[in-house]
Amino acid sequence: MVTPLPHQALGLTGLATARLSLGTVKLGRDRAVKYPKGFTIPDNRMAKALLDRARALGINLLDTAPAYGTSEARLGKLLAGERSNWILCTKVGESFDGRISTHDFSPEACIASIERSLLRLCTDCLDIVLIHSDGNDRKILNEIGTLDALKKMKSEGKVRAVGISHKTTEGAKIALQQGVDVIMATLNPEEREDESVIAEAAAQGCAVMIKKALSSGHGTASDLRFVATHKGVNTIVTGTINPDHLQENATIVAAAQSD
Repeated sequence: MVTPLPHQALGLTGLATARLSLGTVKLGRDRAVKYPKGFTIPDNRMAKALLDRARALGINLLDTAPAYGTSEARLGKLLAGERSNWILCTKVGESFDGRISTHDFSPEACIASIERSLLRLCTDCLDIVLIHSDGNDRKILNEIGTLDALKKMKSEGKVRAVGISHKTTEGAKIALQQGVDVIMATLNPEEREDESVIAEAAAQGCAVMIKKALSSGHGTASDLRFVATHKGVNTIVTGTINPDHLQENATIVAAAQSD
């Protein structure tokens, strides 16, 4: 019998998530990815089994992006009739054509990207939309107007919470100053540069999602335990297509929460 992970407030977004979330890049993209081993994109039956296991474990946030190939479109079909059970997080700024990624952070491109994501995910509102930074955080936030575009879509009711998956601590700090609802930070025992910004975000009620807790598949159970016990972290996004691996991660996170 699996005990579902409890749900807790995701900052001040009005959403509640488990401490563990599911990244879905492997549902739609198997080229130019950073995982140590190759993999085969699962068919619909396998993908549905993964989502069913996630839900049984209490996991309710799915992280996707246009850069994840067909992930958004597949989720839209796989979640038919179940949309209310899930928190959907997607991104703007990067897209993937099946061969290479391209970036466009202009307000017009990002608004169009959100409209496409709404269609692909078969929903009238996206729970979270993040800027999918290419590393030029300062320029994206201070010169291009990307965040203003996201806030506009939030004001229109098409997005519930906005933020950035940043590449620099400076970028995260700028984003916090500009009033984002969510940041997606990097944290694992070898990459701790974002610790100060995680604390700053938590202090002002900004939700903190964590990427690369397992270093894109290179990490260990102790790495995940380290992140799960870290103060200020709301949810940890790990990507897998193996339901048993997902359950192992959930067990580690549950144990860390009970310590």
